Amino acid sequence: MTTTDLKVLLQDAIVATIDGGKEILDVYVNEFDVEYKEDNSPLTIADKRAHNAIMKTLEKTGVPVLSEEGRSIAFEERSKWPLLWVVDPLDGTKEFIKRNGEFTVNIALVENGAPIMGVIYIPVEDTLYFGADGFGSRRLTEATAKISKNTLEDTLNASDALPEKQERVFTMVGSRSHMSDETAQYFEGIRKEYPDAEVMSRGSSLKICMVAEGSADVYPRFAPTMEWDTAAGHAIAKYAGFEVVRPDDNLPLEYNKEDLLNPWFIVKKG
Repeated sequence: MTTTDLKVLLQDAIVATIDGGKEILDVYVNEFDVEYKEDNSPLTIADKRAHNAIMKTLEKTGVPVLSEEGRSIAFEERSKWPLLWVVDPLDGTKEFIKRNGEFTVNIALVENGAPIMGVIYIPVEDTLYFGADGFGSRRLTEATAKISKNTLEDTLNASDALPEKQERVFTMVGSRSHMSDETAQYFEGIRKEYPDAEVMSRGSSLKICMVAEGSADVYPRFAPTMEWDTAAGHAIAKYAGFEVVRPDDNLPLEYNKEDLLNPWFIVKKG
């Protein structure tokens, strides 16, 4: 893919995440009902409205979309897609329901199984993270106002490159709603090398963003996730100099697999 093509698609993804976030916030400030899917995971009207808003932009790109809230697409069809969008319209629905603000909109562009672009928007904070091949990874605060009429160049100029590691104790980050025994054991192993290490808990893809921006050192995930949970964060971490790898063989996560369930993984310095 050329840099020009990627630039156009990055702009589309940024607009789509903001549009999805606006729909989420409109629901968030009011009362809403909660449904449950077949796997017992929660679903709200915000998930659906964000999906519809995102699709209005992404469908125009001509690139096929794999979305958590979209129709189920057989692998026989998906396997023919060398390029696709991987979308989670509302990552962290449990945190949305709890009203703690720790939820995001995730959009990734995947080429031949690898994420080459990721955009993550935090609606409550109006903060945008994005990363792409050739652009590095960046963060934009007060995002809605800054991109409303801007070109991608304006957005890049208004954003900040993700900083290097901050001066602090070794920091690990884990899931707020899905902590596993294996993760707790991993944290204890880290403390043998860093006795003063701290553990922070966050919801949704915010955990990957924390490592990518240098406010945490490692994020182990030894519990189930789906491809749309990680693809956007994976790209942002990758283009910030980090890796998202399986703990058993240190190989990166792959996307658009027949089974969309991720293996366990660790986000750490590359």
